[in-house]
Amino acid sequence: MATSKPATSRFNIAEAKARFSELVQKALLGEEVIIAKGHKPLLKLVPLEQPKRPRTPGSARGRIWIAPDFDETPEDFKEYV
Repeated sequence: MATSKPATSRFNIAEAKARFSELVQKALLGEEVIIAKGHKPLLKLVPLEQPKRPRTPGSARGRIWIAPDFDETPEDFKEYV
């Protein structure tokens, strides 16, 4: 069974600038949007992937350890300070 490829649209830079909001919407809907200069493809406009799960503030509490001497200057660097 063949899988269908998303539709592809090409726009030169000036046209992409004038129709930017429309191109963003096309990309968000799954269409491949290519921006070209002098008929040479330069960029592909794609949506960012959403995180797999929302962040939970404080979820690493108790997992992080910092050495007691973290802020101390190492002996061999004291001459530089």
